[in-house]
Amino acid sequence: MVVMDKEFVRLSKILSERGVCSRREADRLIEAGQVRVDGEIISTLGQKVSPQSEIQLLPSAQKEQREKVTILLNKPVGIVSAQPEKDYIAAIELITAQNQELGISGLRFQPLHRKKLAVAGRLDIDSKGLLVFTQDGVIAKQLIGQDSGVEKEYLVWVQGTITESILDKLRFGLSLDGARLKRAKVEKLLENRLRIILKEGKKRQIRRMCEMVGLYVTGLKRVRIGNIILGNLTEGCWRYLEPGESFI
Repeated sequence: MVVMDKEFVRLSKILSERGVCSRREADRLIEAGQVRVDGEIISTLGQKVSPQSEIQLLPSAQKEQREKVTILLNKPVGIVSAQPEKDYIAAIELITAQNQELGISGLRFQPLHRKKLAVAGRLDIDSKGLLVFTQDGVIAKQLIGQDSGVEKEYLVWVQGTITESILDKLRFGLSLDGARLKRAKVEKLLENRLRIILKEGKKRQIRRMCEMVGLYVTGLKRVRIGNIILGNLTEGCWRYLEPGESFI
C-alpha cells in the first residue's frame, strides 16, 4: 500500500484513537499480521493509512482483546500498589481465588489473569480504597493517560481547622512540582473530614495539598474512579470489572 497523502496517519495511532487497543498493543498486532485495512492485511510497523479506512482485527486478535481483564481491589493500608518493598506486600499478591468476591458474570479467578496486569493509578502505602489493575491498554490510557480527565474521589480525614479560605485554596490555586494544579472539587463533610475529587494524580497529591494549607492527613480512602465506585467491596478483596461497566 503506497501512501503519499499528508493526511494519512500511522495505523497504530488510529487503532488507539478508536479505542481498539493501546498503541503498543497495536504495534504488536500489526507486526503479527492481525490487522486488516480495507480488506488487506497490514504487517508493516509505521504504516500510514487514511483515517477513513475500514480497519478490523482478525478474529484471533478480537478474541484476545475480549479476554483481557480488569480487576478492582479494595487496598488496605500497609500494602504497596506496585513494586514490593522490603517487609511489605504488593497489592497484586492479594489477587487470589480466596480473596475474590464474585460478580454478576460469575467469572472466577484464573492464574493467567494475573499476567500482564498493570496498576492504573497508584495509592500510596498509607492510603486505602479502590485500586485498579488491568490488562487492557485502552483502560489504562483512560485512567492514567496524559489527557485523562477521569475523576478520582477520595474521603480524607485531617487534623487542623477547616475554614472556607482553606477550602477555596484546595479547590484551585495551589501548585506542585512547578505546575498549577487542575481545579478540584472539595467539600467539608465533618469537622475532620473532606471529600476531594481530582482529575489528576501527582505523587501523594492530596497529602501535599493539605500540608500546604496547614492540614495534616490522618486517613485517605479512594472511593470512586470515574463511573466505578468502591461500594461494599470488602477490604483486602477484589472483583472483576463486569461486562457493561466502564470508567467513562
